[in-house]
Amino acid sequence: VNAALLLRRPLLITGPPGVGKSTLAYLISRELGLGRVLEWNVVSRTTLRDGLYAHDAMGRAQAIAAWRAGLESAAESDGPEPPVDGAGQSRTRQLSPALGDFITLGPLGTALLPYDRPRVLLVDELDKSDIDLPNDLLHVLENGSYDVPELVRDAADSARVHTSDPGSRADVLGGRVECREFPVVVITSNGEREFPAAFRRRCLPLEMRTPTREQLLAMVEGHLGARPQGTEDLVDLFVQRVQAGGTHSLDQLLNAVQMTTAGGFQADGHGRKLVEMLLRDLAKGR
Repeated sequence: VNAALLLRRPLLITGPPGVGKSTLAYLISRELGLGRVLEWNVVSRTTLRDGLYAHDAMGRAQAIAAWRAGLESAAESDGPEPPVDGAGQSRTRQLSPALGDFITLGPLGTALLPYDRPRVLLVDELDKSDIDLPNDLLHVLENGSYDVPELVRDAADSARVHTSDPGSRADVLGGRVECREFPVVVITSNGEREFPAAFRRRCLPLEMRTPTREQLLAMVEGHLGARPQGTEDLVDLFVQRVQAGGTHSLDQLLNAVQMTTAGGFQADGHGRKLVEMLLRDLAKGR
C-alpha cells in the first residue's frame, strides 16, 4: 500500500470473495483522513464513460423546451417588458437551462477533480468488465485528466456540474478535468479472468489470502468485542473447510459465531443445521 502511494500506481488486489479486498480502500481513507471513498462497481456492461460522467440529454432537451415555451408565453402576454441587466440583456435569458445542470461526474471523474488532497477511488470487481475497460482505465489514470466533449463544444468557458459526492458540485473549465493530486486507486478482482499484460505491469499487485487461525480469532474479537465460548471450535471448523478446497467468506464465520453465542441458541437439532447452512460452501449452488 505504501509503495502504491509513493509510486502513484493503482493497487490491484486479488483474493477469494469476502476476504476484505474492498474494505482495504476504506481503511486507507480512514487512516489517511482522505474523506469519503468514491466507489465504482463494475459489471459486464460498464464502460469508461460510466465512470467519467453522464449527460442527461433528454432531461436537458425537455428543460430547454419548457424554457422556450415560457419565453413564448411571456412574449404573447400584455405584461411589461422583462427587466434588463447592465449589459442590456434580458434577465429571462439568463434563466436558460445551464448545460452543467445535466452533467454528473462519475466516481472516476470525481476522483480526478483538482483536490488539494487525493481522493480514494475503489474500482470494485474489475474482472467482470468488458475486455477493453482495463486498458481504457489506465490511459485516463496515466494522464490524470479527461475531456467532457459536451462541455468542450459549449460556448461557456466554465460549467458547474454535479459530482458523485451527494449534494456536491464542481466547476469545470474549458470542458477539461485534470487532477492536482493523483487519486489513491484500489482495484479489486476475484480472479474471474486474466488482465492484459500492459494493465498488470502498470499496477502494483497485492494478493489477500485467507487469514490464519490466530488472525481469525483476533477478527472475531475485533467484531464482537470478546471471544465467546465455542469460538475456537467454529474457527477450527472454518479453517478445516477452507483447507479442504471449499469457497468460504469471513462473514460466514462471524455470522456463525454471533448466532451460536446468542442467548437461547440450541446446539442440537435445528441449531446444528443452522450452523451448517451458515458455513456452507459458496462454490456450490445451494
